[in-house]
Amino acid sequence: MEKYVITGRRKLSGTIRMSGAKNAVLPMLASTVLAGEPCRIIDSPRLRDVQVMSDILSQLGSVVRRYETDDGRKALLVDTTSMAEYEVPEPLMREMRSSIFLMGPLLGRFGKVRLSYPGGCAIGPRPIDLHLRGLRSLGAVIREMHGYILAEARDLKGSEIHLDFPSVGATENIMMAAVLATGSTAIRNAAKEPEIIDMQNFLNGMGARIRGAGTDVIRIDGVKRLSGVDYHVIPDRIETGTFMIAAAMTGGEVCIENCIPEHVESVTAKLREVGAEIKEEKDRILVRGPSRPRAVDFKTLPYPGFPTDMQPQAMALMCVADGISVITETIFESRFNQAEELRRMGAGIKIEGRTAVVRGVETLFGATVEAYDLRGGASLTLAGLAAEGITTIEGVQHMDRGYDGLDRKLAALGACIERIREDR
Repeated sequence: MEKYVITGRRKLSGTIRMSGAKNAVLPMLASTVLAGEPCRIIDSPRLRDVQVMSDILSQLGSVVRRYETDDGRKALLVDTTSMAEYEVPEPLMREMRSSIFLMGPLLGRFGKVRLSYPGGCAIGPRPIDLHLRGLRSLGAVIREMHGYILAEARDLKGSEIHLDFPSVGATENIMMAAVLATGSTAIRNAAKEPEIIDMQNFLNGMGARIRGAGTDVIRIDGVKRLSGVDYHVIPDRIETGTFMIAAAMTGGEVCIENCIPEHVESVTAKLREVGAEIKEEKDRILVRGPSRPRAVDFKTLPYPGFPTDMQPQAMALMCVADGISVITETIFESRFNQAEELRRMGAGIKIEGRTAVVRGVETLFGATVEAYDLRGGASLTLAGLAAEGITTIEGVQHMDRGYDGLDRKLAALGACIERIREDR
């Protein structure tokens, strides 16, 4: 078991580079199944979730190798040429929700797939019914039995699909299944996240014919085969937003490089409301934190609204703000796991259903707390940076799922943070 030990009340200062986007890399890894040729994914972060997806592909018969490019970028080589298996190993499937992305590609390549229900962070029910409904619309016959899902389709056929909710995962899974289907597919009420656009560009680089990503309707004309591709992943907007809030919470001054300012506009707008000074350039953001943030309200929404993946970090920020804020979570019903742990540090938080009322305090105090999920762990880390005294955060393996070297990057900006291993 490992933990973070943080001595707080240090202003962050300096320049830091963001990693490639976790939520773009995972579906890209899954889609390499469709190529049957080597693919290179450049700027692929070293994350637990990326490793789990790589392990699944390896167990299905692929060759997955991590390497560095000539200019020092982290990259993955994935060759699925020899892949022959269509059954996803259950232990790995249960480690990560994003393993569900393999349904569409395996159906497209082998005409069948067998997997168990996916795992992941405990942030409330995340049903896969939209995934299954979309694949059924393309002609898949899906049976759910004894904890497993078995899907078969001799020939996938293009279809008109309307999503009840603009689910990112369902949009991507349907895109991957439809690229080799006969005829044309339209996905209506599609998710608009930047990762969807990156997925379109990746698949089109393999020879797919997709247009409309970033709008309400994505149209896909099926092709007979796809080829390999070399592709640079977009920067991680959630990591970018996390470091923006870290600068704001500590009253620091941080330059964030390798980011896309347009992807974090909702975060930028809120930070300006709380009193932070933000300067945007082509691929850099400079954040200068206020002496104390002002309280503002937050409401999570699908992109381009405020991201649910940034809500826990926003809660940490509001814990030290001047005034009372109301945080409304509309995406996941159990995404306030960090609230009780923040209370241990002196935060004033009251939860009412999907709403959190946060009464800001002048100072948080160090305590021993536990991370129960990825973004909740980031929230506690930010709180530790701003707290008086020493904060010990247990469960840091959750942060490893979505942040490439969070402790190292914070330390490079002047944070007093140490990762300690405990043998139990």
